Amino acid sequence: MSTVAPMTPTTPLRHVWLKAAVFALLAFNTANYLVAGTLSEALDAASWLALLTLFELETDFGERLRAARAAAAVRCARLVAGVAVVVAAVGYVHDREWLDAVNSGLWIAIVILLEIQLRFSHAARHRRGFAATAATLYAGLAALVIAWIWQGEWFDAYDALLWLTALVIVEMNVLQLVARKSESACKQTAG
Repeated sequence: MSTVAPMTPTTPLRHVWLKAAVFALLAFNTANYLVAGTLSEALDAASWLALLTLFELETDFGERLRAARAAAAVRCARLVAGVAVVVAAVGYVHDREWLDAVNSGLWIAIVILLEIQLRFSHAARHRRGFAATAATLYAGLAALVIAWIWQGEWFDAYDALLWLTALVIVEMNVLQLVARKSESACKQTAG
């Protein structure tokens, strides 16, 4: 299955190509970590790429994934990838890779924030609080890019910057999904 968003009148072609390019680069980075990285790096990269792909599938093809088998498969895959993310984070702490450990913690917090925004309708009432929290987490991720550059860890800095780009794409999908849900709710109350 493709993780590239289906073309809709509101999806510019450049967005589709950007998303495809980012996914391709992330897959390349994951392959690099699988071949040349530590066990924690390989597990981390593969599990986050799996989570991103699943999140994309849910936001782009959510209606098709509501069938019992598809929904169960997605939940199971997300659980396995989520456990792998936590195991990788623990591995970073064990190996005293503090920047990687902090990076994992920030990403886990961002995923929790996104999940709350997507899964609970009352979250829309607290949009400012979510935006402030997200901005703080994103600033932390940006600071890590600078820290990796400062330490001469160029590939880690590039990878982190690429993941920030992916995060922007995910945020755009979340905003589109929330807008579609709001539009649908307004049509139901009007009709």
